[in-house]
Amino acid sequence: MTPSSPTVRLHGHFDRPAELSVDQLRALPVHRVEVSFDCLAEGEQRHDYEGPALWDVLCAARPRIDFSGRKQRLRFLLSVSGADGHRAVVSWAEIDPDFGGQRILLATSMDGAPLDAAGPQLVVPDDHCGARYVSGVTAVWLGPLGEPAA
Repeated sequence: MTPSSPTVRLHGHFDRPAELSVDQLRALPVHRVEVSFDCLAEGEQRHDYEGPALWDVLCAARPRIDFSGRKQRLRFLLSVSGADGHRAVVSWAEIDPDFGGQRILLATSMDGAPLDAAGPQLVVPDDHCGARYVSGVTAVWLGPLGEPAA
């Protein structure tokens, strides 16, 4: 990995926070998805993505979540940040196999082209709108939702 290679920082409620390169993400089990979504600026988009499931990436960093029950997991959120400042939120329940079990990816290639220079892309296959497709992911934060303000 060269010093200028993009990395993804996993931080927040992890026992093993990490900073991962695209090559390190490729070392995890790879999934492939074909998606179509609506982009406000460019209309309908169709792409083929490959990369690890967000679930696998996060579990490798050992999230500090009590897995003995189910309800306590529901308060955890993920904030995914891109190099351009774009940010999207994913709930833990969306990726947890006991709940939504969605195969949301940190894609390492798009349409067969590697994303080494740009960095990985968050891919949310079940979304009809492409707003949560974060390009050049730089960080994923995991943490619990606090108490709502009165």
